[in-house]
Amino acid sequence: MKVIPKDNVIYAFSPGMKPVAHVHAGETVQFETLDALGGQIQDEADVMNLDFSKVNPATGPIYVEGTKEGQTLVVEILDINISSDRGVIVAEEGFGVLKNVVKGFKAKILPIRDGHVIFNDLSIPIRPMIGVIGVAPEREEFPTGTAHKHGGNMDTKEISIRSKIHLPIFQDGALFALGDVHAVMGDGEVCVSACEVPATVTVKIDIEDRTIEWPIVETEENVYVLVSLPKLEDALEEATRVAVKMISEARKLSFEEAYMLASLIVDVGVSQLVDPNLTAKAKIPKRYLV
Repeated sequence: MKVIPKDNVIYAFSPGMKPVAHVHAGETVQFETLDALGGQIQDEADVMNLDFSKVNPATGPIYVEGTKEGQTLVVEILDINISSDRGVIVAEEGFGVLKNVVKGFKAKILPIRDGHVIFNDLSIPIRPMIGVIGVAPEREEFPTGTAHKHGGNMDTKEISIRSKIHLPIFQDGALFALGDVHAVMGDGEVCVSACEVPATVTVKIDIEDRTIEWPIVETEENVYVLVSLPKLEDALEEATRVAVKMISEARKLSFEEAYMLASLIVDVGVSQLVDPNLTAKAKIPKRYLV
């Protein structure tokens, strides 16, 4: 198994990224990741000296041999092993959903014990997930903190152990990277961060010879269309359109009929509300796509 060390990081997904390793379809790869703050906060007072240029590091990228533009990269998440006994959550004035609640920049260290995140006197079960995961985009460069069609900082809690993420490929080799693991996060990530942790992520890489428009997460029972755009209303509309199109094609229905069926079976929601592009998700039960 190939291991990608945590000192191989990027801070932007760009078309011309240089790979740190080459892998083949069907290969298992292990990524060592820093937390979203680059490991800079070891004490709550460390926020005073935080270097924002080192936020949201993603480990990689790797070049997947044989992948071509127009195909789809399939990444099966085999394991997410949190490599610390504590995480950190931050909130900052002017950020998050409630932009005026916090004055200045605050951090809180969260112990992790026996599979739980400890918040004061509360014990919250961990649900490890990957916040940043993506490939080289088609043309423009995107900071790792921004999500779009290439993936990126989608902060979707369904990107977790035993799920598969399908990513559209825009450059030969895909140039895949991941990072920003959370021990636990609620939909919306409302204060601008989750329980940020370093981790080791093990994935299996594969290729599909089909073209998709936006990232798709596949779990045992559902698929989720993920759309990230500057306006939430636009992201919700686009996620709905793609979901209706998928149903139309799978069930051989007119778009209008698929639209009506979607109103009965599709759940539209939010992954995150705090990054430059906001991420909406449309959940389709897999049994309706066969």
